Amino acid sequence: MALITTVAPENAEGIVKEGYEMFMKNVGAIPKPMQLLSASPALFELQLKRIRYFGKHPKLSFALLAHIRYLAAQTLDYSYCMDFNRHLLKKLGNDDDSIRAMEDDPSKSMLEAHESAMLSFVIRSMKKPDSITAADIANLKELGWDERDMVDALAQGVGMIDHSIMMQVFQIDQNCLLG
Repeated sequence: MALITTVAPENAEGIVKEGYEMFMKNVGAIPKPMQLLSASPALFELQLKRIRYFGKHPKLSFALLAHIRYLAAQTLDYSYCMDFNRHLLKKLGNDDDSIRAMEDDPSKSMLEAHESAMLSFVIRSMKKPDSITAADIANLKELGWDERDMVDALAQGVGMIDHSIMMQVFQIDQNCLLG
């Protein structure tokens, strides 16, 4: 049982209700990290703004972001977001074999080459931050990425850390009921 009380969908008001309705319409469920953040409507709103920002990102595709979140969650052993984003990856056409191959080597994703390079950069950055060199940045620039894209992609990956820890601390059930 959770250690904090979150807002149930039938009791949601204001920004929490708006966010819950958006998730039900677009995903068919309210992600548990968002339910957790309902205990703090201001943080809930900030996370919604972040989701909307990435949803309209000019260069980071939905597929790339789902791959980043999946492998970041795997790196953090964050089971809820692994399951949630695995569901999204499968909806995008990835099968279990392609997902396993990507887990072992992010460059083996089914993404386009430039997106696969960004995915590899983010996951390597999370695992070994001091391994990134100027040559890595130059390589991404040669592939058409700018510094904003690199910062945004890495923020998507490391942004999983806070939710992962909060879900554990507040003992939020990590079972993902999607697909």
